[in-house]
Amino acid sequence: MRLGADHVRVRVPATSANLGPGFDALGVALTLHDELEVRALGTPGVTVEVTGEGAGEVPDDERHLVVQALRTALDHVGAPLTGLHLTCRNAIPHGRGLGSSAAAVVAGIVAARALVADPDALDDDTALALATAMEGHPDNAAPALLGGATVAWSDTGTGAVQAARIAVHDDVVPVAVVPGTHLSTKAARGVLPATVPHADAAFQAGRAALLVEALGRRPDLLLPATEDRLHQQQRRAVMRDSLALVDALRAAGVAAVVSGAGPTVLALARRTGKTTGPDGVVRGRTDADDALTAAFGGVMGGWRILPLTVDTEGARAERVPAGRPIG
Repeated sequence: MRLGADHVRVRVPATSANLGPGFDALGVALTLHDELEVRALGTPGVTVEVTGEGAGEVPDDERHLVVQALRTALDHVGAPLTGLHLTCRNAIPHGRGLGSSAAAVVAGIVAARALVADPDALDDDTALALATAMEGHPDNAAPALLGGATVAWSDTGTGAVQAARIAVHDDVVPVAVVPGTHLSTKAARGVLPATVPHADAAFQAGRAALLVEALGRRPDLLLPATEDRLHQQQRRAVMRDSLALVDALRAAGVAAVVSGAGPTVLALARRTGKTTGPDGVVRGRTDADDALTAAFGGVMGGWRILPLTVDTEGARAERVPAGRPIG
């Protein structure tokens, strides 16, 4: 297949997976984005420029995850593997459980979709399959690609990865509480047991089903719906501060969970009204506001509080007209 463009721009959201009981299945896209520009070159070689999160830390050559994903997608449809110039403006923290690797993989695949002459060759089903093969599981890749909240699964007969959007009530406000420390997904998964008691599995299934109802129609049920017995407490040894914050917020009635593999904490807060700040700007209030103030006591210690909303668009790419400069 030939290329249909040589310069594309991509925007991809952060994601939070699991949401408590939905281990490796549920996820939600958040309004925190990486923005990229990709230019296909007529000469071999790869140049990568990164600003923001990960600058100076991630590879600046063929090993960059966006480049790997783009190459994988182009190879899948038989498009030429050209030289590339990649510019990344990253806002998604790395190693914090906000789907930075899934964002990079999805961004590369969506960029390839925009570059090729027949974008339908990399439709959402194909893109999700390629992303899942690279990521190992679809819980972050699905919302990053499709937007909104999603449930993802593998077909028991064919193994094909599928995903469906699920509703999120307007009163549900995601608040990411991001620590200054990193934690690799490998380390977080390494502490999980190989088997779980039947009673815990049954509990988890019930809570995951309840969470779909709580997200879409009954935000008042979010606290019990986000209870988990499968992975969070098992990870306490590698993210004690995060679990202590989860405990404090839940004790105050806030539906707080570990975001993905952590160590970010995600509060699925409920909108309670509006308030006017000292700057005169009207902002929404949630049931997490006072609980977060009490938890930190004015001393953030490297943590950042990011009030967000649900990104309903997912990854988006556009072709840049010929002659437009990069950046």
